[in-house]
Amino acid sequence: MSLKSSNKVETNRYELEISIDGAAFQEAVQKAYRKNVKKMNIPGFRKGHAPRSIIEKYYGEQVFYEDALNIVYPDAVEAAVEEAGLELVGDKIDTDVTSIGKEGVELKITVTVKPEVEVGEYKGLKAERPNTSVSDEEIQAELNKLAERNSRMITVEDRAAEKGDVAVIDFEGFVDGEAFEGGKGESYSLTLGSGQFIPGFEEQVVGHKTDDAFDINVTFPEDYHAEQLKGKEAVFKVKLHEIKMRELPEMDDEFAKDVSEFDTLDELKEDTKKKLAERKEKEADDGVETQLVDQLAEGLKAEIPEAMFERRVDENLRDFDYRLQSQGMNLELYMQYTGSSVEEFRKNFRPQAERQVKVRLALEKIAELEKIEPTAEELEAEYKKLSESYGVDVDRVKSAVPEKEVAKDLAVSKAVELVKESAKITAKKAGKTAKAAKSGEDKPKTKAKTAAKTTTRKRTTKKAEEAKTEE
Repeated sequence: MSLKSSNKVETNRYELEISIDGAAFQEAVQKAYRKNVKKMNIPGFRKGHAPRSIIEKYYGEQVFYEDALNIVYPDAVEAAVEEAGLELVGDKIDTDVTSIGKEGVELKITVTVKPEVEVGEYKGLKAERPNTSVSDEEIQAELNKLAERNSRMITVEDRAAEKGDVAVIDFEGFVDGEAFEGGKGESYSLTLGSGQFIPGFEEQVVGHKTDDAFDINVTFPEDYHAEQLKGKEAVFKVKLHEIKMRELPEMDDEFAKDVSEFDTLDELKEDTKKKLAERKEKEADDGVETQLVDQLAEGLKAEIPEAMFERRVDENLRDFDYRLQSQGMNLELYMQYTGSSVEEFRKNFRPQAERQVKVRLALEKIAELEKIEPTAEELEAEYKKLSESYGVDVDRVKSAVPEKEVAKDLAVSKAVELVKESAKITAKKAGKTAKAAKSGEDKPKTKAKTAAKTTTRKRTTKKAEEAKTEE
């Protein structure tokens, strides 16, 4: 098997001429014969025992060519691509078999390759590091969350339902006087103000008392997932069976003993402050990294093949499905509940995928320009880390994940560090409002985990997961 020629035919597209010699092809034909002979009936021979020469005479000498080509094709293409020094993207390969016979196979393939890339400035980039000081309000907000997790629900009998209560209701919805599918529920626990139901429903439960029976009038949103209900006016007949409210524990030393390993509330507060500080430091680091890689993506110059974006969307969609499965759901069921489609999901994942692809390309180019290569010790340490993470033997991980891919991921990680080390980081002044501090909504929103971090490990972790599955 040999590469005869490699020619660029258009942007990011190459045509390769590949030759498979007669000996290699005849060996593949023999394998194809052994694979198929058992299911072939030839007059005068027991089923599965006809010699290859007889079968070829009966059906024609090309009877096994298709299977034989499928046998040699993957290795031939891989060897040719490697010899040409190309890196393919996407799974689509256009193939044209120009000749096939006893003398061998001649074929042409057209492939999509990784684009040529230029990066802008990547040293001395500027970023602002979020403030990481911890306020008393933030500590109290964490303790409030802890109290809520250790609260209990009690039945309310002396007042009407209020926002924040849990109302246990029966309901049935009607449009134009007719009950509609999915509009009925019994003894349903609805948290008032949670937004679980369509706008206007929960607000009309507020103010009613236990055992009240009443109607609720609402209009379905124009973008509602059920086509037959979009924009329709509806009446729900409701029966309120029970009102519940959350009773919080008193926040004292006994509370600290009940919810933690500490004996006093002061000790619990100090530990909470420490953990908040650690979390904010991590979030600040991620925030800085996000700002820097965003600048790398913006400075990238490349004609990126659509196949790269589509592949990344596929990977992100699979990751989302895996997370759903870990929670006892799957993508198909989730789409049914939300009224979404695969096309809508792909559209939503597209911006993230484009960013991830650009960041990865930029970091790979930086690693190339800086001649960044991991050491043998670093490679071994990375294999060990993958082995421990997925509970798979190191040798099995090595067989599943090529060293070239691990090396590339490590080089990209080093490129991230180089960019960060050379960056000019300024501290952001504290300026949160008391309201934000109390609600815990002032946490820095970072995207680093969906950019630099995932793009440096996507390939190796996927193959390590596959190795574990096979085991």
